[in-house]
Formats: sequence, structure tokens, C-alpha cells
Amino acid sequence: MSRIFGKVCQNGYVVRDIEVAMKHWTDVLGVGPFYYIERVQMDWFRYHGDASNAEVSIALANSGDLQIELIQQRNDAPSMYRDFLAAGREGLQHMAYWTTNYQADFDRYVSLGFSIGQEGQIGGPQGRFVYFDTEIHPGTVIEISDISGRKGAFFEHVRQAAANWDGTRSVRPVR
Repeated sequence: MSRIFGKVCQNGYVVRDIEVAMKHWTDVLGVGPFYYIERVQMDWFRYHGDASNAEVSIALANSGDLQIELIQQRNDAPSMYRDFLAAGREGLQHMAYWTTNYQADFDRYVSLGFSIGQEGQIGGPQGRFVYFDTEIHPGTVIEISDISGRKGAFFEHVRQAAANWDGTRSVRPVR
């Protein structure tokens, strides 16, 4: 438990091949099923304050209450994902904390001195997210994600599917 952010809700892994990563997590580690979005449609995305057209694929599954997110960037647009891979890394890139009071929490973290690395929105104003530039070693970037809207319901669906998963249909495409 972080005294600043609360409970870690998600570990985000940046990978070079999301299909290989999903297979490893499901077949070797027994975590699944993964809900796979081949091309995430972002309303907007900014990297260090500048607009970027980063294209990503994501896959989501749960291990208990902890969500596992796999991310593969599909282009070379500026992003913290691209920077992570360019540094020769692959694997745990961020920890995410979820909120239903996004703007108040965002404002508080900025007032504490956290700087924005990247931010965006998926599916309207209740789909906002921000990655603070907190990396001191791999895996320490902090993401704050708004779950007050449809995203929160979807994340709960992913958690429930994992709780009852029998090993079949390990990858479930989301359209």
C-alpha cells in the first residue's frame, strides 16, 4: 500500500510481441484469460505535453485482484513505452492506481511535484489516464487511471472472468 497513491491495482508490462507474451502468461504462468484489444482507439494522447499518435495493442487479465496489462506499441511515435523499449528493456514498466475521483487526484499529485510523462483518454472523459515520470529503475512509473465510467465495469468483468477461468479461450478479442 502506497501512503500517497493507495493500493496497486495493475502491473503494466511493455513487450515486443504481445501474442508471445499472452501465450507465456496463460500457458506457463496460468494467468488468464486475456482480453485483447489489437488497436486501442484513443481520443487523444500526449507525451511530455505534445500530441502523439502512439498506436498500441493491450491485453488485460487478472491474477487475483491484481490486473496484468500487456502493452505492445505498434509504431514509433513518441511515448514512454517506446522509450522503455529503446533503453533495451522489456517487462514491468508501470504500476497503476485506479480512482473514481480522477481530476482531484490528478491535481493533488501534480501539486506534490509529480511530472507528467504521458497522458491520454479512451472512450470519453471517464477514460482518462496519466503516467507520471517517476521511473528510477524499471517498473516504477506510476499510472493513475479513471475507472468511474465504463472502464471500471470492464475491469471488473476481466477480474470476474479470471476468478472463474477454466483455462479455455485464453485470449478473448475485444472489438
